[in-house]
Amino acid sequence: MDLKEAVPQRVFERRLFAVSAILFPLLILAGFARTYYLKGFFGSPPLSTNVVHLHAIIMTCWVTLFIAQVWLVSARRIKTHQRLGYAAIALAALVVVLGFFTAAHAAKFGFAASPPQIPRLAFMLVPLTDLVMFVILFGAAIYFRKRPAQHKRLMLLSAVNFLPPAIARIKISALVALGPLWFFGFPALLGLIAFGLDSWKNKKANRAFLAGLLLLISSFVIRLVIMRTDTWMGIARWIISWAA
Repeated sequence: MDLKEAVPQRVFERRLFAVSAILFPLLILAGFARTYYLKGFFGSPPLSTNVVHLHAIIMTCWVTLFIAQVWLVSARRIKTHQRLGYAAIALAALVVVLGFFTAAHAAKFGFAASPPQIPRLAFMLVPLTDLVMFVILFGAAIYFRKRPAQHKRLMLLSAVNFLPPAIARIKISALVALGPLWFFGFPALLGLIAFGLDSWKNKKANRAFLAGLLLLISSFVIRLVIMRTDTWMGIARWIISWAA
């Protein structure tokens, strides 16, 4: 790749990730404003347990860290970005642990965003699979930390992975009525758009981006297929027997 091609591509990448750093927190805020960030204005009930509150705090820290890391790369402060990456690993561990116990608590006692047509125990597979996908995508991003093209695209997918819970809470009746087609379909569409633009601008598909995106979209379908099976329901009952 010559210099004339490389410069526009770098500009495009900075813009793509700058847009993601803006859109990601805005969607999170839109989804969780009523139940967490602006709950005082909506008269929402208090959070049910300290674990749920801690989960909300940790996820907010993760969103903030994502924004900061994108900004640091854009500002070419790579050393600071790399040092902050070690904190991201520790924070990711907390995301997984607290996310697991929050999902178990919601499955046992219920929560407002759970689709009414899906049993709570069945729906627990959705947030738990979010955590599994986060481990895979974030772990792959860390593995490729010395290969920026792969690393940042996998981190972008790790953000897309966490959008369904926020999308499901955006109270637009016509969209909420679509259920999984909305809260899985919209993040999948965003991922496909980002991948399509990236492949078009670079004149080739990034393999890590493609593999991660296909895995993420497949996970949306797979969890819908198996969430009502007797095998999963048995596993779900076992989980909440000791985790909630």
